[in-house]
Amino acid sequence: MDLMSVVGVASALGIVLGLMLMEGEVGPFINAHALICVFGGAIAATMIRFPMHAIMHGVPSGLGHFIKMRKIRPRELVDEIGKLADLVRKSGPIALESVKVADPFLAKGIRYIADGYDVAFLRESLERERDLRMERLSEGEKIFRSIGDCAPAFGMVGTLLGMVGMFSHMTDPSKLGPSMAVALVATFYGAVVQNFIGIPIADKLKLKFGEEDLCLSLIIDGLVQIRESKSPALVREMLLAYLPEKHRAEFAEAA
Repeated sequence: MDLMSVVGVASALGIVLGLMLMEGEVGPFINAHALICVFGGAIAATMIRFPMHAIMHGVPSGLGHFIKMRKIRPRELVDEIGKLADLVRKSGPIALESVKVADPFLAKGIRYIADGYDVAFLRESLERERDLRMERLSEGEKIFRSIGDCAPAFGMVGTLLGMVGMFSHMTDPSKLGPSMAVALVATFYGAVVQNFIGIPIADKLKLKFGEEDLCLSLIIDGLVQIRESKSPALVREMLLAYLPEKHRAEFAEAA
């Protein structure tokens, strides 16, 4: 689980709720007209932008990746692929048939090598799967960014509707307050949805998808080097390029 995502969401909710309570009570900040305008409008606009299958897949997938962490980090992958290269050098590709790994993408590549597929098929197949996976994962980021982009605009729509209601009831002071509440609360909802939900989730997903792309590319390059019977030392050295400078030095010292 990504602790920072959970802490960030809890902190955001706590800040907003705390500020509401500091004003005395939460009731004035709950307005059905503003809720329908901002949340309904943002959802409707997102439905217009994306097909249904993208929304049905992108929203749960995006939320899942927003909360969870990748099980295997790049440094662990370098170490694991280095051990696989050692095994192939000592016992040949057939020895990979009994190897068990946690990452399903790495497991598929190992199976290809054990089954004797050539380098061209190995690279083409794994790169195609990587590209398609990243395309599917990016749907979640695009949907949440769309929600973040639309929410302030519909907050402004709610504000304009509230102002129209105010000016149309200038002769009836009892109706000015509710219209003013719609105008202000709609802007408030739009800002909260954009800055605490839509954009933060989209930015976190973009970073995580970049990390996922890096790990998958690392796996492909490592497996191709193993299939080409490169030495374990050369495989490790080539894969170190995927690690930050600090982690490269630590890996070298451990080796």
